[in-house]
Amino acid sequence: MSLLEAKRLEKHYGDQVVLERLNFRVEPGEFVTLVGASGCGKTTFLKMLLGTERSSKGELLLDGKPIPNEPGPDRGVVFQKYSVFPHLTVLGNVMFAEEMRHSRLFGKAFGGTRRAAADKARERIAEVGLDHALDKYPHELSGGMQQRLAIAQALMMKPRILLLDEPFGALDPGIRVDMHELVTRLWQEQQLTIFMITHDLKEAFALGTRLWVFDKLRHDPQAPQAYGATITYDLPIDARQRQEGVPATFAESGIKTLTQETLL
Repeated sequence: MSLLEAKRLEKHYGDQVVLERLNFRVEPGEFVTLVGASGCGKTTFLKMLLGTERSSKGELLLDGKPIPNEPGPDRGVVFQKYSVFPHLTVLGNVMFAEEMRHSRLFGKAFGGTRRAAADKARERIAEVGLDHALDKYPHELSGGMQQRLAIAQALMMKPRILLLDEPFGALDPGIRVDMHELVTRLWQEQQLTIFMITHDLKEAFALGTRLWVFDKLRHDPQAPQAYGATITYDLPIDARQRQEGVPATFAESGIKTLTQETLL
């Protein structure tokens, strides 16, 4: 059984069709990079995986069962904008998820329970290289450090699936390289399955083991909202391509019309 499977999956908002005809299987440990023009439904798709958006038609299955219509500890998410709490320290931010889980089950965490949550949070913080900044607040951190913090938050509950929505889009090129190395290491060490949206083809080839291109196959000038985007290309990326980056010609990897400009 595949980890994730979609069968004729669609997402509509009223008369507007955002996504249609999505069919795929994803196995544990894959790193899927998603590219496509702005507004073609990539973030909507990620929200469907997260459980904050419901499908309109078809099936979206996790371990053969419908994905719950709410976020769960098996799915972590990191957005482009730093999704951290400004009033909490680095340690407090990462502890938050565990404290919320405990409060829902048993009430406020005290004593040994809180110490255990802090120890667990310190492990996640060390994994992303922020153990020197436990007591700092987000406004005292650089952009790259804030994204490291957001990743530590997402990993706090030991998810199986990590969803990344343009997580490095606001970072300088040098910092992005460091973040690429961090995400690659965490993916390998923690045996994560990752879905990452990016508008950078070079980044998509450098990180992923599989590239999905979202686009519309059908167009109706009289009713532009009648048809949605789907996965028009589903390409494996081998180790050589990850090292070399984008192929010299897109045709080498099966992409005949995609250019960097079409992703903006």
